[in-house]
Amino acid sequence: MAVEERSRVMSQIQRLGLYEEVTSRIIAELEEGRLPWVRPWDSTRCPCMMPRNAVSGRVYSGINVLILWCEAVEREFASQRWLTYRQAQQVGGHVRRGEKGTVICYADRFTPKDEAEKAAGEDREARTIAFLKRFVVFNLDQIEGLPERFEEVDTVPDPIMAIAEVDRLIAATGADFRIGGDEAYYSPKHDYVQVPPQAAFHEPVNWFRTALHELGHWSGHTSRLNRDHTGRFGSASYAKEELVAEMTAAFTCASLGIHPTVRHSDYIGSWLEALRADEKAIFRAASAASKAADFLLAFGEDAA
Repeated sequence: MAVEERSRVMSQIQRLGLYEEVTSRIIAELEEGRLPWVRPWDSTRCPCMMPRNAVSGRVYSGINVLILWCEAVEREFASQRWLTYRQAQQVGGHVRRGEKGTVICYADRFTPKDEAEKAAGEDREARTIAFLKRFVVFNLDQIEGLPERFEEVDTVPDPIMAIAEVDRLIAATGADFRIGGDEAYYSPKHDYVQVPPQAAFHEPVNWFRTALHELGHWSGHTSRLNRDHTGRFGSASYAKEELVAEMTAAFTCASLGIHPTVRHSDYIGSWLEALRADEKAIFRAASAASKAADFLLAFGEDAA
């Protein structure tokens, strides 16, 4: 077997291994009745916020959010900031002996050189190939000798300010947002969101969480992010869209400083069915949720 072919096969094996590994972990969480995007955070120990790279400040996205949230809670880390082994060395620190890193992934697509040349000769779009690359990161709690700037404690927005930010974001979307009735839903056909009045919620903050869930659905309209809204209640496609909306709300909540929560735990059975049937389903859903959360958060930034 040629070197290039062997490399391609090994890469495919590793990629499939990572899909299976992550999906199995998510399935195990769901089977126990826990949701990886809804964790019992103790904000005095580990702030509820989006995980990010401690050097670049870049917020992690997609499946990596779920992976890093799980690790932070299960291993009782006090930070949501992460570094690669090399980054820790570059800034003057070092990973403590015996510490185990967390595997995350980077997904993208590339165009092989021969395909690009062939496509150019045939006057067509070149076909791209998806790839998944593993990275190992370490939480700040696992690293010693870092400069003082890394010792700053992660802080989250004041709860009152966070809620005010959600209010401003909702208004900035320009969505047809209706308040009333006794059900929360999004109507793809008529493109509007309806949420019961705040007085109907036992905890006022849950109104905002619910609003962000429904706006997660709204983001998928054909005129926006164009997701599949054709599934009927109980179908696989319907369950997948609910999964996207749940994680969209969780990612948006965490970005704004509101604890993520679950609104549709009764969908766990259908989510499990979808994940067992397709080991890439949770990757696709998490990726779509990150895009939807970024889409919604951009309205808040534009209104600032």
